[in-house]
Amino acid sequence: MPKNFIEELQWRGMIHDIMPGTEEALMKKMSAGYVGFDPTADSLHIGNLVQIMILVHFQRAGHKPFALVGGATGMVGDPSGKSAERNLLDAETLDHNVACVQAQLEQFLDFENGENAAEMVNNYDWFKNMNFLDFIRDVGKHISVNYMLAKDSVKSRLDTGMSFTEFSYQLVQGYDFYYLNKHKDCIVQLGGSDQWGNIVTGTELIRRKGGGEAYAVTTPLIKKADGTKFGKTESGTVWLSPERTSPYQFYQYWLNASDEDAENFIKIFTLKDKEEIDALIASHKEEPHMRSLQKALAEDITTRVHDAEALNTAIAASKILFGKSTADDLKALSEKDFFAVFDGVPQATVPRDEVNAGLGIIDALSAKTGFLGSNGEARRELKGNAISVNKEKVNDQFQITTESLINDKYVLLGKGKKNNYILIVE
Repeated sequence: MPKNFIEELQWRGMIHDIMPGTEEALMKKMSAGYVGFDPTADSLHIGNLVQIMILVHFQRAGHKPFALVGGATGMVGDPSGKSAERNLLDAETLDHNVACVQAQLEQFLDFENGENAAEMVNNYDWFKNMNFLDFIRDVGKHISVNYMLAKDSVKSRLDTGMSFTEFSYQLVQGYDFYYLNKHKDCIVQLGGSDQWGNIVTGTELIRRKGGGEAYAVTTPLIKKADGTKFGKTESGTVWLSPERTSPYQFYQYWLNASDEDAENFIKIFTLKDKEEIDALIASHKEEPHMRSLQKALAEDITTRVHDAEALNTAIAASKILFGKSTADDLKALSEKDFFAVFDGVPQATVPRDEVNAGLGIIDALSAKTGFLGSNGEARRELKGNAISVNKEKVNDQFQITTESLINDKYVLLGKGKKNNYILIVE
């Protein structure tokens, strides 16, 4: 018998809407269900992580998860939650995005676990040979315009305008559910709360066109306690791809969560059970300054989205930021992480041949770079033991050589605890 998937989501606060009868249907036998992912970029972001976790819990409960990558719907554009029509992608970009998204989903779901192994599907496979006349005859006739106009995703755009392309999106997504219900025996579609209208269109199409069994579950919109948008930082969206968001930046996002947000996030984004989470929350409340809840959250998610090595690098980078590091810690950073840690730090460039010959620390601080006002100021700071190279104190006799380089290109100069400068060697 399957475990109670709905009960698991409920205590984690992951249910917004649920169609009557869903829990009972899922408790009868192993069932198939799916989530759709829109390939608008070559990486998913942490907003998508909510739906990934839903599929993970679905599989852990003993059910068969399908991850649908919308190669066809990506060509149309989902109007849900949008105030304006977005630009459509060309086929080459869309194919690239689909491949990248599929690779990311494979990190989280078990695709080799016997009868409830996960499967990946692309709706382009069943739409590519369907012509327009077939679609409006076989699909469009079952859903009235009045029914479509009643959807929030449509009503919210009636004043500003909506193209027929976007208006028809709910029919296209509805047909996905019908197709998977008929060919893969999917009885439930899972998604975000903004997808409720599209999902219900699918259950209606299944009922009217095929008379099949179909259910729906949606998750709440994740919000931060301070009112700012979840998954966004000053530098933009937090992506799952390390090329778009470095593991250090990813780790820092979760580490900087407020106490209230961390209590919410650790239920949604980790697989820790209720007892472990309750114990973590209780421990955190006794010593909130230790931020043990945020650390547990950040370590868990960073390891699962990236890996243990990336987590160790992120922790080392965090120590660097707070002054508890060595030259070896600095040299272990990737170029992307190095600049993520020292974002906005003043920079200057010096020729490589000067470093090859040995660049005096006074020149590196003043004459060659302008980091300090004069050679005299550089000597005073050195005499006061205030100058460091790659986090290690130096005297006025120190020379920067190729052995000092981070990533064979950078040197981190420091004055006191708060002033840093980056020397770029070219």
